[in-house]
Amino acid sequence: MPIIAKTSQSKDRVIIPAGNHVARCYKMIELGTLTDEYKGESITRHRVSLSWELPNETHTFSEEQGPQPLSMNKEYTLSMHERATLRQHLESWRGKQFTKQEAEAFDITKLLGVPCMLNIVHSQSQNGNTYAQLTSITPLAKGMIAPDQINESFEFSLSEFDQDKFDQLPEFLKDKIDRSKERLEATTKNVQPEDVEGSEDLLF
Repeated sequence: MPIIAKTSQSKDRVIIPAGNHVARCYKMIELGTLTDEYKGESITRHRVSLSWELPNETHTFSEEQGPQPLSMNKEYTLSMHERATLRQHLESWRGKQFTKQEAEAFDITKLLGVPCMLNIVHSQSQNGNTYAQLTSITPLAKGMIAPDQINESFEFSLSEFDQDKFDQLPEFLKDKIDRSKERLEATTKNVQPEDVEGSEDLLF
């Protein structure tokens, strides 16, 4: 049976409308230290993925669950450097800059459950597909109240590795985490000498 790759978008793919949306951070996944190629150079960065639910933008993905909020995901370098995108978005979100002391060690898990406004724009990839892009985060307007959180908060940390939580992640995130420096080091430490004894005799 042939396996066909297509350039057209899936009919089931739902794109968040462009504009400002009420949102709430509900998921935080530490991806670890990853090395990627960018413009011919290898760049190593500690990465984290944040997700927000958009309670006013829903879609029925399955009849059993009914309408579910759309979600917006974005990966960041886990850095509070003054030019880092994460810090810029967080300062815009909280409505004020971080002090030097605050920026030295900010616990981003504090963001779980916190409402905000997301500014979404539509861009086109090289193959012509349209995708939603998060450009900025701001606080709710004065007097505005966000709907109650719908999705359960989810946090995944490599320092406190939880296999059950890891198994719930989509495959592409599992693959990223598995090739992170932290995961590779942990896997190596867990290999005991007796596990590899006699491996030189194996042909496959």
